[in-house]
Amino acid sequence: MNPFSRFFAGMTLRPQGLTLIAAGFLPVFAIVTMFPIVAAMIQHFSNDPAAASKVPLTVTAPGLTVAVLSPFAGLIVDRFGRRRLLLVSTLLYGALGSAPFLLDDVDQIFATRLLLGACEAGILTIVNTLIADYWDDTGRKNWLFVQGFVGTFFGSAAMLASGLIAGVRWNGGFLIYLVAFPIVAAMLVFIYEPQPKDQRPEAATRSRTPFPWIEAIAVVLVTFSASVLYYLFIVNGSIAFAEIGVRDPAELSRLTYIPSLFVMLGAVIFRILAKRSNAIQLTAFLLFLGTGLAGVGMAKNLPSMILAVTVQQIGAGMAVPTLIAWAQTKFTFEHRGRGMGAWTSAFFMGQFASAWVANDLAQAAGSMRGGFLIAGMIAVASCGAVILWGLLECRKARMAI
Repeated sequence: MNPFSRFFAGMTLRPQGLTLIAAGFLPVFAIVTMFPIVAAMIQHFSNDPAAASKVPLTVTAPGLTVAVLSPFAGLIVDRFGRRRLLLVSTLLYGALGSAPFLLDDVDQIFATRLLLGACEAGILTIVNTLIADYWDDTGRKNWLFVQGFVGTFFGSAAMLASGLIAGVRWNGGFLIYLVAFPIVAAMLVFIYEPQPKDQRPEAATRSRTPFPWIEAIAVVLVTFSASVLYYLFIVNGSIAFAEIGVRDPAELSRLTYIPSLFVMLGAVIFRILAKRSNAIQLTAFLLFLGTGLAGVGMAKNLPSMILAVTVQQIGAGMAVPTLIAWAQTKFTFEHRGRGMGAWTSAFFMGQFASAWVANDLAQAAGSMRGGFLIAGMIAVASCGAVILWGLLECRKARMAI
């Protein structure tokens, strides 16, 4: 039995875990599949003078809806349960995600993308909540590692397929969203409603603890900032490649396919660092991501661009599991829905804001690659603040002993 087989054999609730991994990828799927077709959509809607700004916003539009609705989704989850809302959200996701295949108006597509975000708010909030409900800290990190590792194949395959289909028909890539329907079928079979672990009679009468607002604010601020950096390349990477002469969606998909597989290495690094402090995990994530973004900004030719994207993808592979694992430690069962709703809101507000941030940085630097260089330098510099925070946490822990 190989190491991965031994690792997987020791994991509990495997059907539930695999179903949640597939469902948890859907909100990321909504933007990854758009990466290769942004340029093709802009060309298709070239008669609209605002197409160059409208099309990138259709990519990030779901993030705005997710950011607004996730806290409310978290509140509903804590009060009324997880399973039913997850099923409805995923079913509607498949219908709304594939709807632009039948549309030929950029404003109508934008509207469907906003509605898609409402479904994503429910899916991601509940998936992250259920991961914390079903498993202890070790189990959570194990499944988050598998999510990051397996998700690489989903993301790379979706990106490649979307780009190839866009070469045939500009909106064909939207059919990939139909994958939500078999995931709904798996949810019906395997996902169950969790119960609080403490079911003693005295627990039922115990007063509820106050919501941890300070921890929630910290989670929101860190997650938002990290998300902006994470999505810069996903949303604007095709523009950076266009600046060095790569404009064909199919060619872009082929060039970025191999670098995108290095997301798996990022997931492996997260698993290696799983027993280390949150500060070490966050520092490693920012160092890889920032170095990659800065490398994209400094790239003068295709080989150097591919190398920089490879490093950036390692950081991207660490991003989501690192941020989720940290946030999940801040909330108990009774507050977990709202806590992860706040995390989801911050993460997708960062997604939506990344388009604006990239545009402002590009204008300040004179090119999109110049904007990436600035963003990368900010990410690397922020490692110092994270290390200082980690040292302060260690000092507080020693003093408490």
